[in-house]
Amino acid sequence: MTADADRSQDRSLTREHFDHVTRVTTRWSDNDMYGHLNNAVYYELFDSAINAWLITAGESDAMAGPELGVVAESGCRFFRELEYPRPLDVGVRVERLGRSSITYGLGLFDAEDTAIAALGHWVHVYIDRDSRGTVPMPAAVRDLLERAVAQR
Repeated sequence: MTADADRSQDRSLTREHFDHVTRVTTRWSDNDMYGHLNNAVYYELFDSAINAWLITAGESDAMAGPELGVVAESGCRFFRELEYPRPLDVGVRVERLGRSSITYGLGLFDAEDTAIAALGHWVHVYIDRDSRGTVPMPAAVRDLLERAVAQR
């Protein structure tokens, strides 16, 4: 499959392609001088959706655990503009599950529209809080992500 074919398939993704969907609300400060959400806001929404899923469904305590999930890589393809005030849906799915890393696919949708507005990817690598060396991801996180993949 060519890169162009992959890109056209990306635009056809729906909420149903994601393991978990979170409803969020844009804020006044999210718009930039061009009248749409600033690009950095997309990354904030992705980060919040991933961590909310891990904390609530995976019972992960990112602040107190011996390991940390740090962002090793991220990216986003913007398909259409979003703006304040709008409710949005952020979809999170597991794309790759390794020993110490996870790659997420992220979809951003206007809550009142079916078309995907942005497609992101995010790689968390788990490291030891003290030594900063890589470690296996926490069992609670792995269990949550394996269940998500198995339910597809």
